[in-house]
Amino acid sequence: MSDRDEAFAEYFAARSGAMRSTAYLLCGDWHRAEDLVQTAFVKLYRVWNRISRHEVLDSYVRQILIRTFLDERRRGWWRRERVGGKNADQAAPPDSPESRLVLLQALASVAPRQRAVLVLRY
Repeated sequence: MSDRDEAFAEYFAARSGAMRSTAYLLCGDWHRAEDLVQTAFVKLYRVWNRISRHEVLDSYVRQILIRTFLDERRRGWWRRERVGGKNADQAAPPDSPESRLVLLQALASVAPRQRAVLVLRY
């Protein structure tokens, strides 16, 4: 690992928790906060070599984080990925064997790549 990567890894380990808390205050969702922090640190890593004043790094990352959050909010609802709903963690109720056979026949009639998308999505 290079010196650049080590310095970045140290900074990430030291400050990612605080940035995650800030992101949570912005969006109100821990999972989304993690995504925002990850995106902000990826953007920071891209310019890590050009940063000369490491004493103001926290405010710079916070600014990246807030701008990332605002950019994400500006996107239309059709571009946002919505994963699951209220009951996403609950198991589906068991179906009858007949409905399972109908489902398997319907999946068999779909092209293999489309079948993979359907199975992975639902």
